[in-house]
Amino acid sequence: MFESISKLLERPPLYAEMTVPFWDDEHISNQMLKAHLDPECNGATRKLSFILKSVSWITEIVPTEKYHRLLDIGCGPGIYAEKFAQNGYEVTGVDFSKRSICYAQTSAKQKNLDITYLYQNYLDLQVDKQVDFATMIYCDYAVLSPANRETVVRNIYRQLKPGGKFLMDVFSKEQYQIFSEGKTWETHTKGGFWREQSYIELSARYKYSGNVTLEQFVILTSQGNSVYYIWNTYYSAQSLIEEVSAMGFKVCNVFGDVSGCPYHKDSPTIAILFEKS
Repeated sequence: MFESISKLLERPPLYAEMTVPFWDDEHISNQMLKAHLDPECNGATRKLSFILKSVSWITEIVPTEKYHRLLDIGCGPGIYAEKFAQNGYEVTGVDFSKRSICYAQTSAKQKNLDITYLYQNYLDLQVDKQVDFATMIYCDYAVLSPANRETVVRNIYRQLKPGGKFLMDVFSKEQYQIFSEGKTWETHTKGGFWREQSYIELSARYKYSGNVTLEQFVILTSQGNSVYYIWNTYYSAQSLIEEVSAMGFKVCNVFGDVSGCPYHKDSPTIAILFEKS
């Protein structure tokens, strides 16, 4: 038992992938949905007040009159997508959580919003029409490995019309500097985020070279043990520009976040508006 748990706690190789379900785990996906729908939660998505400010700003810099068809990548339960639709965009949302997509479809129908939702892994993105504008918001891009980031950007480039825009955000290198390594453990006798029943949570925070971090969660239960990885890559504005521009995009502007705050060297996030060349 000791040896098997010790092995689970080992520092994994860079960008190791999970071997257990996450997005469609019955309990975890329900917990994620609750976090998404909490207007005061900054976990699964940003707070509603920020989202409203963000959408208002986005409609100004990428107006619906010129960029009507919008692709929301990693749309979750449709928080941004609904606001985009209410502001006049023709929205297609893509997400790899079946629970989130089902919720989004039901919510759109109830609100009489004509939004197309697709249950897809955006590494295999297949949308039956080209779009004018694509968004990938809340630093989703940076959780991917370099190879998967390239795949996603190439997929987005293919789906955009010539001159189409792409808005994305990432965490800055400033956040990498303040990320602290460490290990903790906690018991959850009445269940929690990871499981409905009781479990023990062993967590570790690791820094890797190349401005990469890992939050590792080892979940021990009477039914078995599981390991979850949350990777993040941190950028300077220049390193993000170089990475995405290498796949055919050109830069329109750099911001501190997706609500239009000015970018400065201490910004915790970096948002960049790209254009398909």
